[in-house]
Amino acid sequence: MAQKISVDIVADLVCPWCWLGKRNWDAAIAAVPEVSVETIWRPYQLDPTLAREGRPYRDYMKAKFSSADDAGRWKAMREYLEQAAPGAGIDFRFDAIEMRPNTLDAHRLMRWARGQDCADAMAESLFAAFFRDARDIGDRAVLSELAGEAGLDTAIIADLLATDRDEKAVWEEEVFFRKLGVTGVPTYIFNGQFAVSGAQEPAVLADAIRQAVNEPAES
Repeated sequence: MAQKISVDIVADLVCPWCWLGKRNWDAAIAAVPEVSVETIWRPYQLDPTLAREGRPYRDYMKAKFSSADDAGRWKAMREYLEQAAPGAGIDFRFDAIEMRPNTLDAHRLMRWARGQDCADAMAESLFAAFFRDARDIGDRAVLSELAGEAGLDTAIIADLLATDRDEKAVWEEEVFFRKLGVTGVPTYIFNGQFAVSGAQEPAVLADAIRQAVNEPAES
């Protein structure tokens, strides 16, 4: 019988580390084929105060990294991400991004995708749309189109997005993980027993999968 574990990935869809973390996670799972891994995507908004209509990306980043130290930190992070991206099959196109979206609707979409067992595909589609294709994933028309590409019903998703369906549930889920102590993403929580933070290398995540087999979730 295959060994089974459950892993919560707490992430935001506009976090470049989370896309890198997803690709590393996919590689980690492939490296441990003897373990059956259930991946559950959980919401986390890096900036829950951002207006629902979003903000021009350059203005947002200029305000966020306004000091010389902050600007230098972002430059270093960006250089690292751009160097690591090809090895993970990622194309970051930061200069092409026009809008920094509020991600509440994207997290609602992820919740619905999770219910239809296509959350991994939905996450990949959202990351690629934002970082590679410079699309506004706060735009509900864009989200509906991406939902269809991931296997969801475009019309149903468009109707749901036009309401406040599951907004409260997403907020409550995010607050739960913040209260657990999650302060940065991606964070991987193995069987509810221990956590690994950051876009770790596949080998590190694969070792965590093996460790989780010996630390089963409490019934």
